[in-house]
Amino acid sequence: MAENATLYRAVLDNLYEGVYFLDRQRKIVFWNKGAERITGYPAAEVLGRSCADNILCHVDKKGRSLCRNSCPAAEVLEDGQRRESEVYLLHKSGYRKPVRIRVAPIEGPSGSISGVMEIFSDDSSPESLRQRVALLEKLATLDGLTELPNRRSMEATIAFRLAETKRYDVTFGILFIDIDHFKSVNDTHGHAIGDRTLQLVASTLTRSLRPFDICCRWGGEEFLAVLLNVDERHLAVVAERVRALIAQTRIPLENDYLSVTASIGGTLVRTDDSVTMVVERADQMMYQSKINGRNRVSLDID
Repeated sequence: MAENATLYRAVLDNLYEGVYFLDRQRKIVFWNKGAERITGYPAAEVLGRSCADNILCHVDKKGRSLCRNSCPAAEVLEDGQRRESEVYLLHKSGYRKPVRIRVAPIEGPSGSISGVMEIFSDDSSPESLRQRVALLEKLATLDGLTELPNRRSMEATIAFRLAETKRYDVTFGILFIDIDHFKSVNDTHGHAIGDRTLQLVASTLTRSLRPFDICCRWGGEEFLAVLLNVDERHLAVVAERVRALIAQTRIPLENDYLSVTASIGGTLVRTDDSVTMVVERADQMMYQSKINGRNRVSLDID
């Protein structure tokens, strides 16, 4: 029997998850190595203590204390039903840590409940962290409203394309697109309609470009597009198509719809360009379109 107990302890100590046993008085009678690793508490500091002492200070997602109120372990001792939950424990070093807990009853020889076993896994595990990192990377490169690449992402894309241009003598074009009278849209119809306008223009813009072209929300009501492998004629054709399709966009209102237009400036990249230079040149052309009456295209082409 002693050999079996040693074997079982070794198995439990090698689990990635934390495991601890409570007796009927909710005193901790077993604490495995996984529990030590996840909580920071060595077994010597918790064995013999009651979980009701609020050692781990479990709280739910709303910050409500569980150890002295709706304790899953106490509930399992009461009715013998298994429970599972996502909670936050207080690590010994002082920070809150998300864990998934599973609590099951332990039956004695007579079939009565002699205690409970709680298994808890670290929700900040490497896989969980990788998923969060991937989400953060996505949030760092996408505009939250339109789900287009954001300005930082586009600046990196243009820098990469400029390096290609200088190395392989391939060219690309830039379109700077600004929605006309956007402030009056917000002032007249509210920011919800303004946001919807940005989303619909972004959708129209995406669908008016080729699959390998890239567009982003540059900021506010401004968008930027990078058109790959274009010459003067193709740049003009694509720019005009973008303008015309945006002008056909309809934003539904309560009893009507709202039409929008955009002023567009465009340029082909030059071998001595920097990101700032090529964007500013396209921006200047966009302002030329504004000066000339809006809802038009102006191109700076050598």
